[in-house]
Amino acid sequence: MEPVKTRTFVAWMERRQIGLYLAAIVAGAAAGLLAPDSAAVLELAINPVLGLLLYATFLGIPFAALGRALRDVPFMATVLVLNFAVVPLVVFGLSRFVAGDQALLVGLLLVLLTPCIDYVIVFTGLAGGAADRLLAAAPVLMLAQMLLLPVYLLMFVGPELVSAIDPAPFMQALVGLIIVPLGLAALTQWLAGRSLPGGEGDLPAVGRSVVGLSVIGSAPGHKVMAAMQALMVPLMMATLAVVVGSQIAGVRQELGSLLAVVPLYAAFLLVMVPLGLLAARTARLDAPASLAVVFSGATRNSLVVLPLALALPEPLALAALVVVTQTLVELVGMVAYVRFLPGLVPAGASAH
Repeated sequence: MEPVKTRTFVAWMERRQIGLYLAAIVAGAAAGLLAPDSAAVLELAINPVLGLLLYATFLGIPFAALGRALRDVPFMATVLVLNFAVVPLVVFGLSRFVAGDQALLVGLLLVLLTPCIDYVIVFTGLAGGAADRLLAAAPVLMLAQMLLLPVYLLMFVGPELVSAIDPAPFMQALVGLIIVPLGLAALTQWLAGRSLPGGEGDLPAVGRSVVGLSVIGSAPGHKVMAAMQALMVPLMMATLAVVVGSQIAGVRQELGSLLAVVPLYAAFLLVMVPLGLLAARTARLDAPASLAVVFSGATRNSLVVLPLALALPEPLALAALVVVTQTLVELVGMVAYVRFLPGLVPAGASAH
């Protein structure tokens, strides 16, 4: 009976995850505003909670099938070109409106130049998009943004400002938030795959499915995958709550300055819809893949770059709040995307 109750509860959370995420944001904001002294503790919790979230996310990556994902040339090329050729042009144009304020500029560039690799998969799936293809592309997107972000910062803000940024936090984030969770996820899948009669099989598909909770085996790797799958929504809620709770007092204090970036974030979400659809149509992608491309182009990696922004020198301290503000705007935008975007890409559409 207990596994049935667990599957039922997990299914309930997955159906209502958007509402639960918004509730987590409200709870975090309330905690941060009513108990401002809790901000420091909540900020310390960001990296551990985010690391767990990314580990759970990476467990869904079909490592054994990454070769096939990389051979999905039309989809992979479209996502890469959109995120690392088209998006930087859009971001450069939008960033000119805050070019006179270095903290606003750096914060906006940090967050808008980095494509999301975590909850974009959730929202893509809710809209009927090819979440599995986007999940397989996640490691490539993460590696590309870590390599290209310094290049774009150098181009858009100049060498003097970039030289003032300590690279150590970037390397710590790369290791602690990407390499370690990714390696642990691959190891977990390998351990789970060894105990299956057919080898590794489709472990991520099992691990990401609510049904998988009932069929996954008793080996340690299986248990870990089942547990992390069940914790995906709570981990996302916890991440949003600690991020907002740790920064909301600062957002309120700097609201006048932060209002300058809100319309820029909204404009980015609007502009990326036609650009994403055009890129998908050019590549002759089907409807689910087209939705995935649009979500990838529009959704940014705010949770992962926040630790980088928090480590910036004092004159750029406002950049962290600029990143948090993007998270708040984007989540509202994602609700609208899930509701309206499928209507722009009919389910029966196919490539021509």
